[in-house]
Amino acid sequence: MAKVDQLQELREAPIKKLLWKYALPAMVGSTVAALYNIITRYFVGNADYLGDNALSAMGIALPVMTMIAAFGMLVGAGAGSRISIYLGNQDFDKAESVVGTSLLLTLIITLTVSYAMFLFLEPLVYLLGADELTYHYTYQFLQVFLPGAIFSNLCFSFNNMMRASGDPRKAMVTMLLTLVANAILAPIFILYFEWGLRGAAISIVLSMILGTIFVMAHFMNKNTLLRFRLSKIRLDFAIVKAVLSIGMSPFLMNIVSAGIIFIIIYQVRIYGESLGVAVYTIANMTLMLVVLLLLGLTQGMQPIVGYSYGARSFDRLREALLYAIKIGVVIGFIAMVIGVFFPAIVVRPFNPSEELAQATMHSIRIVTLLFPLVGFQMVVTIFFQSIGKVGHSIFLSLSRQIIFLIPALFILPSLFSHFGLAPLDGVWAAIPVSDFISAFTALLFLWMQLKELRKMKARCEAM
Repeated sequence: MAKVDQLQELREAPIKKLLWKYALPAMVGSTVAALYNIITRYFVGNADYLGDNALSAMGIALPVMTMIAAFGMLVGAGAGSRISIYLGNQDFDKAESVVGTSLLLTLIITLTVSYAMFLFLEPLVYLLGADELTYHYTYQFLQVFLPGAIFSNLCFSFNNMMRASGDPRKAMVTMLLTLVANAILAPIFILYFEWGLRGAAISIVLSMILGTIFVMAHFMNKNTLLRFRLSKIRLDFAIVKAVLSIGMSPFLMNIVSAGIIFIIIYQVRIYGESLGVAVYTIANMTLMLVVLLLLGLTQGMQPIVGYSYGARSFDRLREALLYAIKIGVVIGFIAMVIGVFFPAIVVRPFNPSEELAQATMHSIRIVTLLFPLVGFQMVVTIFFQSIGKVGHSIFLSLSRQIIFLIPALFILPSLFSHFGLAPLDGVWAAIPVSDFISAFTALLFLWMQLKELRKMKARCEAM
């Protein structure tokens, strides 16, 4: 598609149709990360020579995977937002500078972080909370995953830039390609060769190498809207600052997610012992799948909102925002219905013991109780990121997971115990309590921002 056609579409196409065009591929692409874990854990759970301890190990390794992904989001999400804004301003030169600078940023940051973790892997695994039953499994997985993490971040980061520059369907194809590759390789390495968690990591890394090759080929094609140019592959520090300032919000969101996972595992180990860790490992996949589905929705919204804001097209911006909020709330409602009334759909495929299955279904009923509010809060948070309101976005990102959730994780178990309730249920209840308060906070921020947009529109019309 020619540059003028892509920009004309962002400028003139009906918002609902345009949002689905961008959001649907993004939702498919973003849920790949969750589906990777689901596929891997499915085969781990159904491997007779492994069992519940291997599933627990996957949960213990999750904070590291989330942290590595956070550094990819720092560059990828920031670059995607900046590309959309620059395209809205018709500044193709700066948009291509973002692509070149982001390549070097991703390489430098991800390699530094992943290999630092690899050098201190043994103490890191113990720090994550592994015990004598789960240490070996966790170590095996991370020993392979960390050196290959660079391919994961290159694939996801540049896939986000591909979507932001007007190729959402190709971005979806990239992610589906890696998912299919992992679905083929995982049973071979885990079940046939019986390589256990090491085999699970190998299948993920090989799949991401394939995705990286595909997405890099896109940016080397001279017919694409934006492409690699040797003159642009350098650290332009003005671009670095512009990218990292916006990417800081999703980066902190992911870093905080890693910390929250660590704290929840710590709490469930206290109140539920090893069974509690296995419960959270399975239940967290439900949380992660829904959150990443919503993240895909917001990624689809981002280029439309970013372009409309840059072009001062306030009516289209408002329409895109409100329609994305409706979709987010519906997604959250569907997840709530499944979690509260049909949790066995989520739990049974992983072949857990009966005790683990019952405990997990109970936890899922609690944590999904207010999921419609999660849909609203996430859309509003990424809306602020998309229009360059970094401070607002960072605060809303942190509010749900730090300001409200962490205190609740420590207060509610004791409160539940005081009233004769299971303290482990207090850990699960902390999640919907945080969802409610953070959604109300997001509503206040949104109300004030919409007032500001109405004033900006009036000033533009008066000129």
